[in-house]
Amino acid sequence: MALAEDTTLDTGRRARGGRANRRDASTKPAGIPYIRRNIPTYDILSEENLQKIERTADRILSEVGIEFRDDPEAIDLWKKAGAKVDGLLVKFEPGMLNEILKSAPASFTQHARNPARSVEIGGSNVVFSPAYGSPFVMDLDKGRRYGTIEDFRNFIKLAQSSPWLHHSGGTICEPVDIAVNKRHLHMVYSHIKYSDRAFMGSITAEERADDSIEMARILFGADFVDKNCVILGNVNVNSPLVWDGTMTKSLRAYARANQAAVIVPFILGGAMGPVTNAGAIAQSFAETMAGCALTQLERKGAPVIFGNFLSSMSLRSGSPTFGTPEPAIGSMVIGQLARRLKLPLRCAGNFSNSKLPDGQAMQEGLMSMLSAVHCGANFILHSAGFLDGLLAMSYEKFVMDADLCGALHSYLAGVVVDDNTLAMDAFLQVGPGSHFLGCDHTMRNYTSAFWDSTLSDNEPFEKWSEEGGSTDIATRANRQWKKTLAEYEAPPLDVAIDDALKDFMERKTRDIPDAWY
Repeated sequence: MALAEDTTLDTGRRARGGRANRRDASTKPAGIPYIRRNIPTYDILSEENLQKIERTADRILSEVGIEFRDDPEAIDLWKKAGAKVDGLLVKFEPGMLNEILKSAPASFTQHARNPARSVEIGGSNVVFSPAYGSPFVMDLDKGRRYGTIEDFRNFIKLAQSSPWLHHSGGTICEPVDIAVNKRHLHMVYSHIKYSDRAFMGSITAEERADDSIEMARILFGADFVDKNCVILGNVNVNSPLVWDGTMTKSLRAYARANQAAVIVPFILGGAMGPVTNAGAIAQSFAETMAGCALTQLERKGAPVIFGNFLSSMSLRSGSPTFGTPEPAIGSMVIGQLARRLKLPLRCAGNFSNSKLPDGQAMQEGLMSMLSAVHCGANFILHSAGFLDGLLAMSYEKFVMDADLCGALHSYLAGVVVDDNTLAMDAFLQVGPGSHFLGCDHTMRNYTSAFWDSTLSDNEPFEKWSEEGGSTDIATRANRQWKKTLAEYEAPPLDVAIDDALKDFMERKTRDIPDAWY
């Protein structure tokens, strides 16, 4: 916590995330470990309407219930906690889950292997993390194709190189050139090797979750991991109202090790939930509370993140839609509900259904990203790279989104009011009818007064046309990601730890045939 207080500063120059000397084009902006928001959340629902949604969620939980499939241990935990169990169906008395969730921490630190990069999740803190889960990757040169481990590592390197992202992420893209039963080992190793930031592990099977945690123990030490969060696991509800064993076993594996599960329903309105926003929010709230509570039954006090992924769909075609206004405004309500539970929040992200890094992509992404910022999300997964309804990670979109995250650093800093920012000395020096370009106040503040985009073209049309080759932002982003990868340097990793990780991977895969499903 002290680190963030030292680096996310409360003065005009420093509150905007290390922008000093930005006017020198050769100077790279300094990053901060995470953002301390200085603007309030946007609470849109009244107390009366929040209670209506909570009561509806209670009715869903008590009258309809949630199925817990293929995980007898989870069923046993619910029985011991006093839930009503009928086979796979579990029903909860109103208020039961709220009571269980009181043991979950309101905020926690996820430690990075570089202590200066550890993140605080919860409270007024905001952490930007790359997009997650795409089977395809794309760029302007090679088009759309299946992701590989090289692509996976490239995106880790791009995230590590960005001053505007704070987290290495998880399955940034699926490296389909590696067998499914061994893929998780290479992904976790790549996060550790090519980034010194906090990262996420596997959730596709309980043993893969255990492997991810064990690799974290090799990196940090078993005793440290038992007492501190060092890895996240992002688990999804099988909406509507089903938790399958793959997910519950994985979330319990993370909780059992005192690591944080991110509990996330994925609701397409009209398919996996009601078409109406309030009903989808109530469903999401019920499903997420049940998953979060299960972590506390597994290990009381384990960190957990209250997640949400609301989306809409085209009712004409049945296709999912992303970056639309209804889920964006729904995120505001989810934020209010999560704060009432006193849980850290993962909500929204840079969502888009566009197939290219174009105007549609940025319009939809900004709609969704601003909802994440204003709803009070603490951990914003999908902050960079999301295209084609999350089917593709785009190299160009990644750096465009990271640039937007830089703008959001300044946006979240709010307006600083002090003697310097009120600029009375400038008014006295300049007087009526003159300009402020050369005054002392401007010269003191010009390097940090405004956020500088590394991608936007702000030159006159003639200069853009003559010197810039009439490029658009996607073309400039294409040049930037290539330059970033060419200049990338891996953060140092202790040789003994590196060898131990490689040995673990070799032992786990020795004599085991590849499985591709």
